[in-house]
Amino acid sequence: MGLKLLVCHFPPGTSKWNKIEHRLFSFITRNWRGRPLISHQTVVNLISSTTMRAGLIVKAAIDTDHYETEIKVSDEQMASLRLTPQSFHGEWNYALKPRK
Repeated sequence: MGLKLLVCHFPPGTSKWNKIEHRLFSFITRNWRGRPLISHQTVVNLISSTTMRAGLIVKAAIDTDHYETEIKVSDEQMASLRLTPQSFHGEWNYALKPRK
């Protein structure tokens, strides 16, 4: 497709920078206060039934897909990527350009 992708990661331990997650988490924890979290489905149901006066709608679902783990990427594969670090924290933010 020839698209250039800009990838930006939050540094480790900084999910608090995610404004939506930070604002929403207090409502989610208040919603499930005092309820035993006995299954994944219970957690998903409690998260998805969270509401705010501002009208925010929360949707949650269990992802049952299987994802392969421990995929090894060779040095040659990494070297063939056209990664360009960004000026601000290039270790976390970079552009991935298409191969020619």
